[in-house]
Amino acid sequence: MIDLSQPILDGMTVYPGDPCVSVRPALTIDRDGAAVSALELGSHTGTHVDAPAHTVAGGLTLDRIPLDELSGEALVLDAAARARDRRPIGAVELDLEERLRGLHRVPPIVLIRTGWDRYFGAERALAHPHLEVAVAERLLGLGMRVLGVDALSPDPTGGLACGDGGEGPAPGFPVHAAVLGGGGLIVENLRGLERLGSRARIGIFPLPLANADGAPARVVAWE
Repeated sequence: MIDLSQPILDGMTVYPGDPCVSVRPALTIDRDGAAVSALELGSHTGTHVDAPAHTVAGGLTLDRIPLDELSGEALVLDAAARARDRRPIGAVELDLEERLRGLHRVPPIVLIRTGWDRYFGAERALAHPHLEVAVAERLLGLGMRVLGVDALSPDPTGGLACGDGGEGPAPGFPVHAAVLGGGGLIVENLRGLERLGSRARIGIFPLPLANADGAPARVVAWE
């Protein structure tokens, strides 16, 4: 089994404007006889799932998404060799026409590898490439229901620090608007996609938060 999730750590990188992450001891074995950590974090911390309610008024919350939509076969599209800081990833960078040749449908889960997971925790993480909305729309038309990326977002990211009141991915952000607006899901901050082939069996397991716009998730691939 391959873990595709970023560990949740005190002070870790988050999307600009999201709540900062705090992980601290609340109880200790020496003092209290048991160890318990106190967690303070946003619903889009680390590797996480965006539900439609994240950007769509009245959109589905995560607890209304069946778990079987978050597991199954995935198509892995690799643009890491051509990905550049803050540049779009389109059909050319993904060799999309070659990858889709002869396909009338794609698996419900599509993962985009940019290679930007290697910068997670560094300032350059904010300079990730972003997906052209035309690619997302093409994949949606072929049956994609879940889009996963190994970067902070499939759309461009600004540069505020955590907790500074950033607006997050507004409805006008094209890839979020296309995928979440179509009732799909987005998974962000994946890692280790280079360990997968062009097809993989994936499981995405978000925290069961009630009425959630999103939640941190453990994402795994079966070898």
